[in-house]
Amino acid sequence: MRITAEQRNQYRTEGYLFLENVIPAQQVEGLRQECRRYIERYDAEMEAKGVTVQGINHYKKRYFISRRGLESRVMTDFLFSERMAAICQATLGDTAYLFHEQYVVKFAEVGTKFGWHQDSGYVGHYHRPYLSCWCALDDMRIENGTVSVLPYSAIGMTPDDLYDHTVEAGSNDKIGYQGDHPGVPAIVPAGSIIVFSSRTFHRSGPNTTSRIRRCYLAQYSAEPILNRAGTGLWGQAIPILRNGQRVPAAEALAAG
Repeated sequence: MRITAEQRNQYRTEGYLFLENVIPAQQVEGLRQECRRYIERYDAEMEAKGVTVQGINHYKKRYFISRRGLESRVMTDFLFSERMAAICQATLGDTAYLFHEQYVVKFAEVGTKFGWHQDSGYVGHYHRPYLSCWCALDDMRIENGTVSVLPYSAIGMTPDDLYDHTVEAGSNDKIGYQGDHPGVPAIVPAGSIIVFSSRTFHRSGPNTTSRIRRCYLAQYSAEPILNRAGTGLWGQAIPILRNGQRVPAAEALAAG
């Protein structure tokens, strides 16, 4: 996979780039199967508790399945692949760590929207921008609630600006932009990766189609991100790049 100088510049100046058809079909299918397995587990948890909302997860509507990548060989091989290392190097530089990963799922005809936010807004305190790789596991379009990104220039922000976010009643989503700019929608096939900074505003609409809509979000940082007190990690800090060289998955997991 080659990331061009033009794409690197767009990431640096506007906060995002699109990489179409870069995940092999077999790997896409493996990630889908793991997603299905974890949805069944989440459903069982909520049913046992007798609830339909758990955090920002909504039963049979919208799921955020986090921090399961190290339990699955399929997910681990993807997270620490040469492909993801190349994206990290093109955007973050010669040192990079796995920071966080999660599935984002919207069920058919009922999958809810997700408002304008910066991923950094969920950390809750100032930190160096990190990288979000939004990996499409289905063909993405407006009708099934694809992601849209807001270029920096659209609202006159800089690559380091971190906005205040408020919690939206009912959804528990954090919202950081209330303007009317529509953003740039990712109309891409399954196997594509939408790459954006944790400072880039993005949102997604409802899934109005008859099919489920799935993506896998892999996030990486140029340095370990600490909690507000500086006493420990906020997320993870498992190395994928060291001095410009990819760290093999087995070594990365042992180090992490």
